[in-house]
Amino acid sequence: MRVHVLGGGPAGLYLAILLKKRDPSRDVVVTERNAAGDTFGWGVVFSDETLGNLEEADAETYALITEQFVRWTNIDVHVKGEVLRSGGHGFCGISRKQLLIVLQERARALGVTLVFQTERTDVEALRKDCDLLVAADGLRSVVRAQYEDVFRPSLDVRKCRYVWLGTRQKFEAFTFSFRENEHGLFQIHSYPFDPTTGTMIVECDEETWKRSGLDTATEAETIRYCETLFAPDLGGHPLLSNRSLWTQFTTVKNERWVHENVVLLGDAAHTAHFSIGSGTKLAMEDSIALEEALSVPGRSLTQSLQAYEDDRKPMVGRIQTAAQQSLEWFENSKRPYHTLPVPQFVFSLMTRSRRITHENLRLRDPAFVAGLDRFFEKRSGSSAGPEPRPPMFNPFRLRELELVNRVVVSPMCQYSSDDGLPDDWHMVHLGSRAIGGAGLVMSEMTNVSPDARITPGCTGIWSEAHALAWKRIVDFVHRESDAKIGVQLGHAGRKGATKLLWEGYDEPLDDPESWEIVAPSPLAYSDAKKNKIPREMTRADMVALIDRFVAATKHAITAGFDLIEVHMAHGYLLASFLTPIVNVRTDAYGGSLENRMRFPLEVFDAVRATWPKERPLSVRLSATDWVAGGIEAADSVEIARALKERGCDVIDVSTGQTSPLEKPVYGRAFQTPFSERIRNEVGIPTIAVGNIPDFDQVNSIVLAGRADLVALARPHLFDPYFTLHAAATQGYEGVRWPNQYLAARPKPRV
Repeated sequence: MRVHVLGGGPAGLYLAILLKKRDPSRDVVVTERNAAGDTFGWGVVFSDETLGNLEEADAETYALITEQFVRWTNIDVHVKGEVLRSGGHGFCGISRKQLLIVLQERARALGVTLVFQTERTDVEALRKDCDLLVAADGLRSVVRAQYEDVFRPSLDVRKCRYVWLGTRQKFEAFTFSFRENEHGLFQIHSYPFDPTTGTMIVECDEETWKRSGLDTATEAETIRYCETLFAPDLGGHPLLSNRSLWTQFTTVKNERWVHENVVLLGDAAHTAHFSIGSGTKLAMEDSIALEEALSVPGRSLTQSLQAYEDDRKPMVGRIQTAAQQSLEWFENSKRPYHTLPVPQFVFSLMTRSRRITHENLRLRDPAFVAGLDRFFEKRSGSSAGPEPRPPMFNPFRLRELELVNRVVVSPMCQYSSDDGLPDDWHMVHLGSRAIGGAGLVMSEMTNVSPDARITPGCTGIWSEAHALAWKRIVDFVHRESDAKIGVQLGHAGRKGATKLLWEGYDEPLDDPESWEIVAPSPLAYSDAKKNKIPREMTRADMVALIDRFVAATKHAITAGFDLIEVHMAHGYLLASFLTPIVNVRTDAYGGSLENRMRFPLEVFDAVRATWPKERPLSVRLSATDWVAGGIEAADSVEIARALKERGCDVIDVSTGQTSPLEKPVYGRAFQTPFSERIRNEVGIPTIAVGNIPDFDQVNSIVLAGRADLVALARPHLFDPYFTLHAAATQGYEGVRWPNQYLAARPKPRV
């Protein structure tokens, strides 16, 4: 096999080594545009996990690399005059130049042909001259550009500016430092890579970069500015440059990695932000995966390359998701920096990618996490015990309502009522989760009139009979548990008059079962499903609907609910007014965001005026429609700000479900960043929802200040006693168990 590798960075060199080691008969040529000793970075950092992969792939190369390593286990965070240290992490660093030298020498020893200072642009000719062409030519890959229509790359240039510098300061840990001056907030990512030298990446947002004059600064001027700003971190040591120019990070993705006998490797295929230190790791692990795919007996080259893409791409996707979350945290670091206390800010930083969680960090450094837990306990007003309680078991207060913990049973439609009346099913569904230990139990979307329902099986609260049926459930929750219970008031709008979930999701009812539906504009929810076209609401319709929300609120008072949540999310009526993809009105209730908010705010004001002052009021928002031209995160901040001014106590932050055209970016706790932004930018408590699978995530979210409460839906369907089990698993004994279940309660730890 004749293999041509274009690009002599770690990815290309390491692949060449592995190919020749496995089969010395392979003819492997590596061509690099730069000289052998050229590199424009400083250090490379690896985790212990990555080292295990390298050792297994080629023990000899591993030994040569690790001889050059410096190792450390701590992360230091310098912020607002304080330094917090977390241990137990396991890192090692090496000079990028030294890494290249080691890989070059190993490749030569195995018989790889290395060609330097040669620019190859004749990609098609090169491809035809070998059995396999490997594009390891980096971010600006000429190979990827040649076959752009096949690979279909996405190059996302990010917001922040950064510069890569060196220093003789001997950092003893992976160091983050945040420094603010009259121009704005700067941060550094620093770590050692040999006994005398460290990497120091300086980063800031575009506005700060321009205000500071660094957009027109020379390399020498950049160094002088950064030496002055970060003098406390440098300890008198100068900064070093190596073509240290300000740039922006580009996130690279490709729909395909393979074209005939061409394959993408490393940064040509994907990039991961430097804040999680995974660029070189990903590149070298790509090389391992590609070599293994090529060495499976009986496979053709085409099959091997496709297997590489199929097997490797999902793993890279997960790391890129974590890197993107980390990148976005740093892009928006001003928000937590200015709003969170130092311990909470540091924990937010540590858990930014969601790969490190409360439990994961506790296993690495129990004393550090115990200190954070004790801080949060004190801040929550909890009584201190011998051991700090897990963050999720701290109380939370909204007006005169005190919740015993931070767990919320999310509203979940059951489609099981008759004429809107809750029955024994709802008693068991909500009652079991209340005795299961949750701090707040929410009803499903409960409709303010018969024609406000999503389906014929949805609950309502439009009459005294409904209020009394709900009161039976509310009284049970209050009598048998420490939970509080809330009702979510809503109107389905254009998503109404559909079949029960298990009869067809969003499928319209057949006549004559159906009813008239209304919306801000006469636009059907889904043409594909043939949903009904709603009637455009008149002002008289709006006034009548406000009266129905007021009547429902009075019935909620009769029922004894502790909290009301007004549903302004998921494409239902009030959400439809907020979004420009549904609201195309030309009167005072359409057009600008201010106009689109008008009717939902009128509803809110009427409910707030009717609901007792001592009881809290929540609003559920879709923070983004996930549709171009729809509601975006910045819009939801403005909506939340307007609600706060009118007496809203907490925002339940969801996303999407406004349009079938949505393209959400799913992932673990994928909606939490929207909650974090609203909470810390508006200064209002929030509830986080969405793919939050376990108590570890609940602890992580509330301790990091991403939300004050966490609502769980599917985990509570799977386990009604989620909170009791979370307490038992964590050894927390301060949660109430029903007397009838005490025999199953774990015995106190001795």
